[in-house]
Amino acid sequence: MNALSSPDRRLQEVKENSVRSFNEAARFPVDYVEFDVQVTKDACPIIFHDNFIYTQQQGKVSDKRVTDLHLEEFLQYGPQNKEGKSGKPLLRKMKDGRIVNWGVQSDDPLCTLQEAFEKVNPRLGFNVELKFDDNLVYQEEELSRILHAILKAFFEYAKDRPIIFSSFQPDAAQLMRKLQSTYPVYFLTNGGTEIYTDVRRNSLEEAVKLCVASGMQGIVSEARAVFRFPAAIPRIKEADLSLLTYGTLNNVPEAVYMQHLMGVNGVIVDLVPKITKAISDLIAVPQTDMETGDLSSKALKDATSTPNFTLREISFLLRLIPELVK
Repeated sequence: MNALSSPDRRLQEVKENSVRSFNEAARFPVDYVEFDVQVTKDACPIIFHDNFIYTQQQGKVSDKRVTDLHLEEFLQYGPQNKEGKSGKPLLRKMKDGRIVNWGVQSDDPLCTLQEAFEKVNPRLGFNVELKFDDNLVYQEEELSRILHAILKAFFEYAKDRPIIFSSFQPDAAQLMRKLQSTYPVYFLTNGGTEIYTDVRRNSLEEAVKLCVASGMQGIVSEARAVFRFPAAIPRIKEADLSLLTYGTLNNVPEAVYMQHLMGVNGVIVDLVPKITKAISDLIAVPQTDMETGDLSSKALKDATSTPNFTLREISFLLRLIPELVK
């Protein structure tokens, strides 16, 4: 993630959701790259996080909804693949409402899902977030149209690449599970760290219910929710679900390692070099066996360097880590 207002320059090193960023990650011992997929007005799956895209022309800032753009117009923003060609300036709206230049040290053009399949290191799996706007209501017909356009690209280009689908939109996640059985589908949740009108999004308990009822294979939770509600982890495991986490807490090695001890299967991180090195140091297993997408694998469980904590010590650490991060 490009945190453009952060003093940490590492969060502005490489353009997020770009072929360059994925191939940079491939240099480290990770199993998957996570990115966001939306569908343009002319039914092309593209990789972009925000619901709106911003530019500035003649001093005036303008925005358009990404899914209202045709592919050709979408690709006109930012740096261009064609040498000597300039694109529209790319700006980003921050959570506080400020609109800033999307400046990174190593920029890259916007890309389609097809380009990612063709240009990203084939050893990397894709953890694909099916991106929808929280402020819109989607009918099943529209969800079906969007998901079919996405699946078309996967069936044409994915080949043997490992794939995980995930979504915060409960109906989209359920429908994707119904539409295909080739790839696992995970439900994304804040786990109660934010509250929504749709109760299915408001707790890990609700996430488990949804996954079990729909036949989904796992949950991707905000990391803070796992530390706030650690009792949810055994319930998730009892339901035979995999558990991944995301969030800024995952840029703290101690927090990642604690999740490994707690039974979390994988973490999504921004600071790939820092976290992969820290985990390699903490868990002494051969690099070929280390899978950051499966931190609770047998190889990691058997690691001789893994310290043994008592329940009391783990309870103390669970209370301590969020306070340290604050």
